Amino acid sequence: MIAHICLYKLKPEITLERLEEMMSLTRVHLLRVPEALAVRTGKRVSEDAAWNWFVFIEVESLDKLAILKDDPHYIKFREEVLKQGVKELKSGGLDECVQSFEMEPRKDVKYS
Repeated sequence: MIAHICLYKLKPEITLERLEEMMSLTRVHLLRVPEALAVRTGKRVSEDAAWNWFVFIEVESLDKLAILKDDPHYIKFREEVLKQGVKELKSGGLDECVQSFEMEPRKDVKYS
């Protein structure tokens, strides 16, 4: 099992109401992807936290994660939620921190 965790810095104009809407839309879009076993999203608790928002997606393997990222619902999520709410970097990429972790004990990560 793979835990795919994304941390985001939001655009300054994103209000709490808009963030709540983004969280709901994230669930709506990503839970429609068959490869997504679980989807969690949340907002920061402390104002001085570096990242405003997170999205957690659980999938069976890295191959399933790649399939998920090609799904039309995931692409719609990126267009409607991320690109509109997440701060842009000078390089044009989204200001995010993305990590994937193997959750099964004693499983060699090269087989994930």
